[in-house]
Amino acid sequence: MSVPRYPVLAKKKRALFIGRFQPPHNGHLEAIKKILGENDEIIIVVGSAQSSHSLDNPFTAGERILMLRSLLREERLDLDRCYVIPLPDAEMHAVWVAKVMAYSPPFDVVYSNEPLTRRLFEEMGFSIGSIPLFHRDIYDATKIRRRMLADEEWESLLPSCVASLVKEFDGVGRLRAISKSDKKED
Repeated sequence: MSVPRYPVLAKKKRALFIGRFQPPHNGHLEAIKKILGENDEIIIVVGSAQSSHSLDNPFTAGERILMLRSLLREERLDLDRCYVIPLPDAEMHAVWVAKVMAYSPPFDVVYSNEPLTRRLFEEMGFSIGSIPLFHRDIYDATKIRRRMLADEEWESLLPSCVASLVKEFDGVGRLRAISKSDKKED
């Protein structure tokens, strides 16, 4: 009788959740909680990891990972059930799912409401989960960045630890500096 060299672990249902998280907001937090309620583990993929210091992507991948880990901790979510990984963009949609799979632990289901993301993973045979849009009219990272630029209230739209990190990184100052142009109007 042979004895396995390594313990056999029970298969866990692992979910993938992809976003740019520029910055992570309360809508993202609600999605994470829902996904963890339906799965054993979650892989949070920080997309466009190569991008930073632009109006659409002001924060670095490292800053976004810190923000996500902080909100998981602040919400007392089990960090042993959560992975946070960076993922640079792929040059072609046809190879993007393979790139995700290469950067990520194995997963069973993909949670996304984005039509192209859903289609690409469906074509590769993955199950797709939907995420209820939690107050999408206010919890939208583009709108939150616009509020920061317009000097409107934005902090209440983010978990408190994320708002603190945005301030620590001078995110508002960064956005304002990026939004300026050296081009003269005709």
